[in-house]
Amino acid sequence: MQKLIVSLVGSSRRHAVAVLALYAVLLLLGLGYARSHLGIDTNTDHLFARSLPWRQEQIVFDKAFPQFNDLIVAVVRDATPEGADATAKALADRIAADKTHFKDVSRPGTGRFYREDGLLLLPPDQLATLLNSIVTAQPFLGQLSADPSAAGLFKALDLMAVGVGAGQANLTPYAAQLKSFQSAIEQAAAGHPKPISWQALLTPGVAAEQGDVRFVLIHPVLDHGTLQPGGAATAALRRIAASLPSVRSGEATVNYTGQIPLSDEQFASLTQGLVLGLVISVALITLWLILAVRSWRMIVPILATLIAGLLLTVSFAALAIGTLNLISVAFAILFVGLAVDFAIQFCVRLRDVRTRITDPALAMIEAANEAGTQIALASVATACGFLAFAPTSFIGVAELGEIAGIGMLIAFVCTITFLPALLALTRPRGEPARIGFPLGDRADRAVNRHRKPVLAGFGILAIAGIVSLATIHFDANPLDTQNPNTEAMRTLRSLLGKSVTNPFYIDALAPNLPAAKALAARFGKLPEVAQVISGATFVPTKQTAKLAMIAQTQQILAPSLSGGTPPPVTAARLREAAAKAAGEIAAIATRLPKNAPLLGIGQALERLKTASDARLLAANAALVKYLPGELARLNDALSAQRITLANLPPDLKQDWFLPDGRVRLQIIPTAAAQTSAGLWKFVAAAQTIVPVLAGPAATTVATAKTILGAFREAALLGAIAIAIILMIFLRSVRDSALVVATLALSALLTALFARLAGMQLDYANIIALPLLLGVGVSFNVYFVMNWRAGMRNLLGSATARAVLFSALTTGTAFGSLAASHDRGTASLGELLLLSLAAVLIATFVFLPALLAVLTRRTATPATDEP
Repeated sequence: MQKLIVSLVGSSRRHAVAVLALYAVLLLLGLGYARSHLGIDTNTDHLFARSLPWRQEQIVFDKAFPQFNDLIVAVVRDATPEGADATAKALADRIAADKTHFKDVSRPGTGRFYREDGLLLLPPDQLATLLNSIVTAQPFLGQLSADPSAAGLFKALDLMAVGVGAGQANLTPYAAQLKSFQSAIEQAAAGHPKPISWQALLTPGVAAEQGDVRFVLIHPVLDHGTLQPGGAATAALRRIAASLPSVRSGEATVNYTGQIPLSDEQFASLTQGLVLGLVISVALITLWLILAVRSWRMIVPILATLIAGLLLTVSFAALAIGTLNLISVAFAILFVGLAVDFAIQFCVRLRDVRTRITDPALAMIEAANEAGTQIALASVATACGFLAFAPTSFIGVAELGEIAGIGMLIAFVCTITFLPALLALTRPRGEPARIGFPLGDRADRAVNRHRKPVLAGFGILAIAGIVSLATIHFDANPLDTQNPNTEAMRTLRSLLGKSVTNPFYIDALAPNLPAAKALAARFGKLPEVAQVISGATFVPTKQTAKLAMIAQTQQILAPSLSGGTPPPVTAARLREAAAKAAGEIAAIATRLPKNAPLLGIGQALERLKTASDARLLAANAALVKYLPGELARLNDALSAQRITLANLPPDLKQDWFLPDGRVRLQIIPTAAAQTSAGLWKFVAAAQTIVPVLAGPAATTVATAKTILGAFREAALLGAIAIAIILMIFLRSVRDSALVVATLALSALLTALFARLAGMQLDYANIIALPLLLGVGVSFNVYFVMNWRAGMRNLLGSATARAVLFSALTTGTAFGSLAASHDRGTASLGELLLLSLAAVLIATFVFLPALLAVLTRRTATPATDEP
């Protein structure tokens, strides 16, 4: 190996022009190929192997129900459910008309089926309670149906006061509704009328269950030729939403989330500030190179070698992988941070040799002789740290490992061929003095003198590291690695408060309708489950009894809801009705509790009866804005017909039934499952019934298990591979053990630092730990190989200088990752920085102390240089 390296360095120097011409051809061909064949895949589902059972189950669901894939989900909110419905309808209509940006649009939970037959979906006891409350309110409804205006409302309140006065009315059951009326009428009297929700007043249980959120599901037209395929559609959605009258007035809001904007925003976070970060990184790396080699004649070749190696690695990625993912795209930063070490080591060692050998050709050969094998071992070991991920099922990191691992070997080849050729042309000058650190000699003596206390201190730190490693938390939620300040993430987080809007649910399939009912019953008994919805939900049981109750209610209410031709709405009629109701309420004031809502209503009506015509008419518009629609909806709901599988709407069937008879189930967790631990418990409970599940909750937990398994597999493979490589190169169990012991300590220190910094492991940053093997082994190898060659003043040597500046350049690259707007990438950079600090401490303090103990025991004569 050493002879081959020396031969390649010498030949590259002698035939510099030919070598550079060959590299120029390779780079041009590689870049041309990469430009047309290298793409980027932002789909996080593709980060894991399709062969995994949970991936196969999710793929089955995605194919069976494609309508739930590639969505933009518009989330509409309003102070009233009716307002949210109206805004959602207006938004959907506008989106349906825009065929340039959108394929189709739908509003779940709407349509004739829900309007006319929705009451049959309620449990019998809830339906009975609702119908009883409606029947009890018959006189109130009759007045409102006959006159659906504020005058009719005031007349109904008037009759209520009369009933109280006659001792025939109990207002206790209507306390909540009366408080709503009080608030609305008071606001209207103050000149700030706001629409009142009649849905919440007439059917409070149903309205509370639905909430004030409405969803609009949108399939956008995707442009896969851009880095953000859904960007144009999302921008069009924002423009349409901003143009809606209810949004412009501030009554309603429209936000968005979904797979498409989440994916687009994550990639935008990855690329945001990328150019600026790259410029700053290059500037800092150049500064470190100036301090390390102090000559443009070496700085330019080092940077050129780094760029050439990076471009060749990009070409390899295009040839071998073809598509970068959200993790493997980080290979460029990792390459810059790690590969520059090889060129720095070679050039610093060359500077050191030039203090003894003035002839440039002989000096380069000697530098290759001294450092070539060390750099080769470092590159191979670093490559092993990356390539250990290649066999794992975590495809995102497996591809990163493959690209970066081969990249390390490419960087080594460039270091012993391209770099010598460039140095032959730039002709660096000789060095007048020894290359090293003056303070390093004093540090060597201090470490040697205090070697035992130093090792004892590291023993304590190692124990703390073991505890930290055992207790550090793993965050299984991939959403926590994304920028929380983007629109899609803020919207998604806002949906976590209620189980009905919790995005972490489970999907399952039952073979038929009876099996779906049985399976839903089993899931429903789990304490971690809040609700189970399936195709069977929409063909409810006990319909005969429910239809009888509804028919009876319709018969009772028919005269009240028949309506008629209401009188015209005028300010005078509104004022008269307000005055009469205020008078009736005042007459019974002494019979009402002090804080009774009816008293507040009476006081507000007193103010309203003297208000201007404009204020009265504005009050009328707000108070009964949604009343006619709600009365019509109630009338339709009381005409429900029996639901069968045959008469279900086609769009509903498509969402819950497959052509072969299988039925979809959606298992919704309780609020407790919103935490990471709760999510694992929810999925584990569900898997006791069905072992392999789909849906966001199941895939999130399965993803975490796959990542942890890949990490363990990669760490084991990397450790074994590095141990074998060390034995092959060093041919000494003791010397290999020295490197491995220092690596182990670096890992424990990293765990300790991460714990102290309050960091958590996640699916993005966990890859830093196996990479630590590659980063740490290169630095440790240099010291151990120099020590076995006879060097004893390690910290004052040229090698230590090269290691320090290599660490600074590596830290600069890792720092650019830490500054990323993407939380996952930033956490990876932060953990890499911590691991780099741990490696430096272990290499510059622990390893010299350990070697000093061994030196004392073997009493090997000391020399300053190898």
